[in-house]
Order: sequence, then C-alpha cells, then structure tokens
Amino acid sequence: MSFLAERTSRIDASGIRKVFALAAKLEDPINLSIGQPDFDVDDAIKESAIAAIRDGFNKYTQTWGTDELRQEASAYYERRFGVGLENVMITSGVSGGLFLALLAVVNPGDEVIFGDPYFVMYKHLVNLLGGVCRIVDTYPDFKLRADAVERAVTDKTKLLIVNSPCNPTGVTLEQSELAALADVAKRHNLLLVSDEIYEQFYYDGTPATMAGMGENVMVLNGFSKMAAMTGWRVGYAAGPADVIQQMNTLQQYTFVCAPSFAQQAAVTALRTDPKEKIDAYRRKRDLVYEGLKAAGFGVTKPGGAFYIFPEAPGGDGDAFVAQAIENNLLVIPGSVFSEKRSNFRISFAAEDDTIKRGVETLGRLARG
Repeated sequence: MSFLAERTSRIDASGIRKVFALAAKLEDPINLSIGQPDFDVDDAIKESAIAAIRDGFNKYTQTWGTDELRQEASAYYERRFGVGLENVMITSGVSGGLFLALLAVVNPGDEVIFGDPYFVMYKHLVNLLGGVCRIVDTYPDFKLRADAVERAVTDKTKLLIVNSPCNPTGVTLEQSELAALADVAKRHNLLLVSDEIYEQFYYDGTPATMAGMGENVMVLNGFSKMAAMTGWRVGYAAGPADVIQQMNTLQQYTFVCAPSFAQQAAVTALRTDPKEKIDAYRRKRDLVYEGLKAAGFGVTKPGGAFYIFPEAPGGDGDAFVAQAIENNLLVIPGSVFSEKRSNFRISFAAEDDTIKRGVETLGRLARG
C-alpha cells in the first residue's frame, strides 16, 4: 500500500533538478542551465545580515514580515515606477508567495490562465491544488496578448498569471500590453498575479509593472535575482486586502515567516543600485543572442531576465539537449517549460567565457 496522497501524482519531479543531477556527474561542464545570477550578494547586504544576527535579530518576525521591509518594498516601487504598493506582506521567496496566493484562491476545478512557455511552478502548483491549467500558446514571439487571454476565459476561470520579464524566454511586455491584460482580468473578475521577480533585468525600453492597475492585481517580487539572494528566501506580495490577509493566515501554518535576518538585509538590497550588474547582463544577452543568430539558430531576442529560448535544430529540443549534455554542455529542454518540445532554454547568468564556449558548442552541434 502506498502512503502517498493522490495529489502527489499530479506533479512531476523538476526537469531542471534532473539536469542539476546530471551536472554532478560531468567534469567541468559548460553550465548554461542555472537560473540564478553568477554575481555574489553585495557586501553591504551581507554586512546588514551579519549585523542583524549579531544584534540578536534571530527570532520569528510577525507573520507578514517586518514593518520596515514592508514599507521599503512599497517605497521602492514608488521610486522605480511612480506607484507604491498596498497591503504588502513578506513571503519566503516569490515561490512562497505564489504558493500562498494559489492556495488562498484556487478551488478544485477553478481554471488558471498563463502563457506557454511558462515558469515550471505555475503548472504544477495549479495541478497540485486540483485546479485546471488554461495554457495560452504564445509561440513564436512569446508575447502573452490580451485577445488570446480573452479567448481562453470561461465561466470557470478564476485567475490569470502574467510573468514579465519571462522565464524561460526573456521576453518583456510593454506597459500598454500589461494594461490590456489587466483590462481583460478586470472585465472578467479574475485575480491577476503579476510575477515581477525579473523586473530589474530590463535591457531595452522602459521597465514596466502591473502595480496600480486595479484592485484585483497582485504583485509578487523578491530578492533572488536582483540581489542574488537565492538561498535567503525573501520575497513580497502586494494586492487585494482579503487575499493578502488569507495568505498571511496560511503562512502562519506553513512558512511561519521569512528568515528574520534576511528581511533586515533585504531593506539594504532595495536601496542598492544594480545598474552596473544590469549593464553587464545586457552585454551577456547580446553575446549569446548574436552568437546564436550567427550559428543559424531561430531565436527571439530577450528584452529582459537572463534567459534565451532558441529553437532546436530538427525541432526536437529534448533530443538536442541530450546531445548537448553528451558534449559536456548543460542547457534545459524546452519541454520543461512548455507543452511543446521544439526549443531549449539557455541561462546566460554565466561568465562571458562560458557563454562563448557554450555558443561555440551549440553551433558545432547544429552543423552536425
């Protein structure tokens, strides 16, 4: 007899983690698979954490987080976008915020709309909770458009998830495109969850947010990407008061609170200028994009994040990635993020030399 709950059959082990396991077996692989910055946490942020620990700030905080960080998150959005956040709570990373939001809102049978390709957690968390994924195809340019979302809405639709800049494609939506999506959500009485974890990583045009686009909009953000605090597990959510309050109640019985010392350091992170790092990542983006184009890959230029999602030669991303791994190159099959298997994901959060070696290997494999 199995002791496992039926819900566990609705999710699969992460394809990304499988690649990580393969990486452990390779000697000095060319690793373009990992979705975390290749820079370290700034010294000023580290010192804030150290000071908090030494000052005894090591106990639980309030479930919704420290007032200082909640206020600073709102002030950050005011400085960056001209609109503050309301009803802010601190979460254990954006992943924690996403889980709490879905747990608070999704009943079995409720439909959740998001674009394909998608961040892996969207599909699996919805399935885990008994929801129904209404996945909108965004190929070939990977733009989630309001008219396509409108066509996907039914009387069972409860929630829309928007991710810009997007993992795994790096595609960004302009403010007008986000506003059109917000309008669809408002007219159909949907909760709109805007995953803005990559909002600092904009390389072209004006950074955009869905904050302030309606009482039904929830913004999720955090520190794993902008400040490389992946292991510190701090994020924040802001949105409708009733949903945030229920998420806070659920957090009492799940995460309890985000790490206390890390919340103190996150205040410093929000006051840190990342321009130099973003400029470096813009150069990395150009390096990988131009290299893939020159090698003959079909590829959409990413406007943000640190991913690019090329088409696999022959149209089989799974087979091409297996071939790449045999050649000591780690990339992720597109089927991990998509209902299709035609593409693969590259993370250019790597040293320039690693990117060049990776592009060279990919070009050689494409040429056969």
